[in-house]
Formats: sequence, structure tokens, C-alpha cells
Amino acid sequence: MSIKQLQITFKGLVQGVGFRPFIYRLATDYQQKGWVANSSEGVTLVIEGDSIQQNDFLTALPNQLPPFATLENVSIQSQARTYFKTFEIRLSAITQQKSAFVLPDISPCQACRVDLLNPHSRFYRYPFTSCCYCGPRYSIMKQQPYDRIRTSMAKFTPCSDCQADYNTPENRRFHSQTLACSHCGPQLFQLTPSATLLATTLTTIIHSLKQGKIIALKGVGGFQLIVDATNDEAVKRLRLKKQRPHKPFALLVETLAEAESLCHLNAIEQQTLSTHQAPIVLLKRRKNRPLPDSIAPNNSLLGLMLPASPLHQLLAHDFKQPLVVTSGNRCGDPICINDEQALIQLTGIADYFFTHNRPIIRPLDDSIVRVIHHQPTVFRRARGYTPFPITLNKSINPRIAMGGHLKNTIAISLGNQLILSQHLGDLTSLGSRNLFQQTLTDMCTFYGVEPTTIIHDLHPDYYSTQHAQESSLKKRAVPHHHAHILASMAEHDLQPPVLGFAWDGVGLGADKTLWGGECLGINDNGFQRIAHFKTFPLVGGDKAANEPRRAALGILYSLYGDALFSQTFEWLSIFSTQELKLLRQSLNKQLNTPQTSSVGRLFDAVSSLLDVCHFNQFEGQAAILLEQLAARSKTSRCYPFILQQSEPIIIDWHPLILGIIADKGQVSRADIAAKFHNTLAEISLAIVKPLSYQTIVLNGGCFQNALLTESCITKLENEKFCVYTAQKIPPNDGGLALGQLFI
Repeated sequence: MSIKQLQITFKGLVQGVGFRPFIYRLATDYQQKGWVANSSEGVTLVIEGDSIQQNDFLTALPNQLPPFATLENVSIQSQARTYFKTFEIRLSAITQQKSAFVLPDISPCQACRVDLLNPHSRFYRYPFTSCCYCGPRYSIMKQQPYDRIRTSMAKFTPCSDCQADYNTPENRRFHSQTLACSHCGPQLFQLTPSATLLATTLTTIIHSLKQGKIIALKGVGGFQLIVDATNDEAVKRLRLKKQRPHKPFALLVETLAEAESLCHLNAIEQQTLSTHQAPIVLLKRRKNRPLPDSIAPNNSLLGLMLPASPLHQLLAHDFKQPLVVTSGNRCGDPICINDEQALIQLTGIADYFFTHNRPIIRPLDDSIVRVIHHQPTVFRRARGYTPFPITLNKSINPRIAMGGHLKNTIAISLGNQLILSQHLGDLTSLGSRNLFQQTLTDMCTFYGVEPTTIIHDLHPDYYSTQHAQESSLKKRAVPHHHAHILASMAEHDLQPPVLGFAWDGVGLGADKTLWGGECLGINDNGFQRIAHFKTFPLVGGDKAANEPRRAALGILYSLYGDALFSQTFEWLSIFSTQELKLLRQSLNKQLNTPQTSSVGRLFDAVSSLLDVCHFNQFEGQAAILLEQLAARSKTSRCYPFILQQSEPIIIDWHPLILGIIADKGQVSRADIAAKFHNTLAEISLAIVKPLSYQTIVLNGGCFQNALLTESCITKLENEKFCVYTAQKIPPNDGGLALGQLFI
């Protein structure tokens, strides 16, 4: 018998997934002695035993990994024997280098769900139960490596029963860092206006909801506002108090079967809804299930999610009806994560407050996903997805990227890993800017990164840019739409040459004008602007983002000039006489009417011209309603367009808009909307075909539109082009930081 000792280092998702207990059991099965411990980089294992059994151990290991565990790198070294007597799980070895692989928060596993509703289980109806395979992770970690003492669970000392589970190798709670029960773990409380904590039960919460009350509930990543989704009056009251008149609310349901009773789900949507991330999934609603229109006014999609925690599981189980669940914050501010914040921000909105005494270390909103072209596409990346890294084939120097101004995220590099922060929101309020600064410090400290370069958007008025300018680090500015394309290149680890379509609202281009309808050729030295949409004036500048009618007026002025105001054009009646007088002057004198190539504003203009939406009550409303209108049509027809052969190519939309005007009143609005979408897809193909590029990237806020994205992909793939879209990283501005980092 040949006895050997090996030291093995594992990097990847190996902390917080039951990896060490798995190694313990496997080592015991193959009669190996030694130890295993978490380290700042991952997991270190030392085994000593028969070399043949060691080989069998190493063969079995990658094939029997616990759920969620992934191995990115395994290194093995032989070393001198130590003559171990046993195999043990040791305390973590802390080194200076940190791991990029930190597990996101995981929704309850099936075994814990069973325990919750099993009267014979010690964890029956305990709303904070978890095991090695589920429970809070990133939201409670103070520092690496992942051990209870470095989490907000450190204050809860396990009782004798929990300690026995922790020490039993056959138990799935063996070495579970979040292990607790009703005798020793976090507890549920009612929070009074004077900040007093009162013992409470789920029955009290259920009773409040059935009375039509708005409750503020502390969840996994922060407080949420919850009401009975079947109570129209309660939903409308929440809208009024939260100052959210039209933006759809998400619904919590207990089971996949209940979700299917509300919405149409294909197999991929079912799988996405049921994943351990438990995101909000945007789904096509059924018409025969009566729900108040106030949940998602005039919207054919519903956002549904399954329970993300045992607390939500019990809530949904006991209430037996869908619940509206939305972020616990005031408009423009970050989600509240502690009792003090909740009482300050949510008093006047919530009728009752319910909390627990497990501290939340960092705020995490619910993530939002939509299945586009058979792939889940993340629109908002937070709980369940953050901070899972993007892996490259090569390392890059330590750097930090500041993202954009809207839907802000920041990103850092750690070797060949790019780590994107959770969704931080729009950097307009003092609260969101404070969170931005806190997250910046948190990420650098948590991952031990000392960046040498800070990368930011080109726009000087973005708060993220201004914050970067105050830094003493080396700085680099990246044009907005270049970063959009680079984000998808980073996600899929693509190398130039790449042709990218960046279609979105507006962002500052390399020439300091407002871009938004770009086709960029990405090369080793940067990018070339291959094509863009013909520019038109944004009437009132930033106001046009809130009033699609202003984008439409700019489009019509580009077509007709001042003669527009002399015509009998019925659509103009949406403006008052005084408004038209002032806007005419501003257009003629070019006052506050910057030119843009934005496809996002083109969507707004068409939506307004078809009388679908003249005022956005929430971001993207006009485009969302236009897509849903187009989805009712089966037409494959297009409008004409012109590609002006210049450098760059100019995509002339004049024939397209004239066609829409001619069709209005003669053709159904659904067909017109569909023809508009079809034309944009046809434009993408017409640009690509004469060029030598084979790899195509689609990114930007417009590619949250499933109909547009799928039409473009289908046309391009039918011509044998390789098309890549955002999937794990948002196509909207939430992905900008990743693209900036990849520069």
C-alpha cells in the first residue's frame, strides 16, 4: 500500500454550498485522513491515505458536487506525510488574497420547504430555517472567508440540538453556517412607531393583509411593501402612498401551479421562475384570471416570483392568494435594510411594520428577468445573482468602473474575474448617492482590491463621472454606447472584431452629441462608428424622455420643418395652443433641442404618433406598450428606409415615418406597430450583410424588447451570423460598469 499526502486548492463556488461537509463525507468514504478548511481564496484540502483510493477520490469529486458548487480551478501538490489520525473540518485559514466566488442568497431548498410544513420537524413553521444548500449568503457576509463568525449570524449561538445537527456528517445541516431554529435563531417582531420590538406571529401579518392593510416586511435583502393583490382598494392605496401611479407591481405566489393559473409559461419560464435565485419573471398574463387592473395597468405582462425565503414561503402558504410585493423605499431612494431606515422612509406608506433581528449587511432588491429568444435575460441584477462573477480567459489589472447615472451598478476586477455590484438605482437622490459610495468602499474592502485605474462614462453631468473625477487614481472615460457593446463582449468573453448594435435612450457619444441608435465596429484599438440613425431634435432636452409626444414633435419637425405648424395635423391637438407656440419657437431657434440618433426616442415618437402613449408615467412605458401592441399582429411586412452611403452610414427613417403616417387610420395600430419592429430588424440585417463581420452583439435598453430582439436575432442567424445578446448582465444601463471594466 502506497500512502501519499496531497494538498489541493479549490477555487470557484465552494463556500456556502456545503462543499466542506461534502469533502468530509467523501474523504471518509475513501478512507483519507487530513483536513479541509475555507480560505480567503476558496477551499484548501489536505488528504493522506492510499494512493489508489486517492485517485478514486479525485475521480469521484467533480462528479458528485453538491448543488450550486462549481469548480473554476483545482491545483494539486504532493507533500511530506504528517501521519494524521482523523479527517476534520478546520477553522478557516485567512490569507490576504480574497476569492471572487462568493455565493448569492439562495431560496429555500426542497428539503427545507418540507420541514417548514412538517409538524414533526424541529423546524416546523420556523421562518428563518436553512441548511448547507440554501439560505442567506451575500446579504449577511461581513467579510471573507464564509464562516458564521464573519456573518450577521454570529450573534446567534446554536442551541444543543442545532449544535448536534452541525456536528453530524449525515445531516444536511452539517457545518451549515446559517443553522438556527426557533430556540436559538432570528425571530420575527412587530416594529412600533416608537421603534419598540414586540413579539409577533405570522398570523398577525396575515390578519393585517386580509384587512387590506399595507405592511412593511423585512425580507432577505431589505424591507418590502406588501398588500393583498386581490384587493383593488389596497393596491390603489399603495400606489397613491408610494407615488407610483402606473408602473406594474410584482406578485408573490406560493407554487408554480399558482403561477401557471395567472400567466402563460413555457418550459424555460417555468425553470427560470423555479431557480434558486427566485427572481421576478416577466410573463404573459392570462385573460381569464380576474385580478385588479391596478396591479399592472394596461399591461399584458405580469411580474411573478416564488418565495425567496422561508418567511415568504409561509406568508404565501398561509395567505393562499397572490400578494403584491414591492421594494420598501420611497421613490428614488434605496431599499431600507434596517428598522431605523424603515421607520423614517416608510412611515406614511405602511400601516404596520414587521421585522426580524438578523442584520442585513448590504441591500439587495429582487432581481428581474425576462425570457428572450429561449434565454433568461436579467433586467435587474441583485438578490440571487449578485455577486456571481464574469470569468475571462485572461487577467486584467485591478480597476474599478463607476457605471452610468440610471440603473447604476459598479464593477471591480479581481484577476480574471469581473464582479458587478447589485443594482443601486438612479443616482438622483442623496440616499442613492450615499449607497453608491458605501458600495464602492464595501466592494474594494470585501474583495481586497486596490484599483490602479478608475473608469467612468463620458458624460460630465453623471454623478458617477463626477465622483470618479474626484479620485486621485488614473482615470479613463468610455463612451456610453461603446460600454454597452463591451458589456456583452465581457459576458461572452468575445474578442474583436465584433459588430455591435447599441440601441437605447440617449448617451454621450465620442463626438459629444447624444447617441442612441449606433452600429459600432469594435477593433483592437477601440471602435469605429459604422452607422447610426438620422438625428432629430429632442424638444425640451431631457423632458422628451418623460413626454414621448416631444420626441414625436421633433420627428415631425425633421420631416416638415416649420410648415408642420401650418398644416391641419390632427395629432398636434395633444399640445395646447400656447405649448405649440413656445415649442415652435424653440425648434426654429434651436433652443434646448439637442439632436439625437436615439432608437429609444424613436420608439417613443411612434408610440405617441399612434396615440398609444404621450406621457411616460414610468421609464420605458411608451416603448413597452408599443411592443405589446405589435405582439397582437401577425404581419411580416416592413416599411421602407434608406441607408445613406456615407461614413458613417446614416439610417434615414424618413420613409418609415411617412409610411406610418400614411397607414394611420387605414391599417390597424397593431399592424403598424409590428411593421415598425420588423423594419428595425430589417435595418440591422441590411447594415450587416455587406460588411465582413461575423460576430454580432445586440445591447442597450431597446433590446429589453423581446419582439425586437427576437426579430433581429432571427434575421441575422438565418444569414449565418453569430449573434450575442445580454443574458446574465442587464442590456440596460445596469450593465455599463461591466463594459467599462472590459475596456
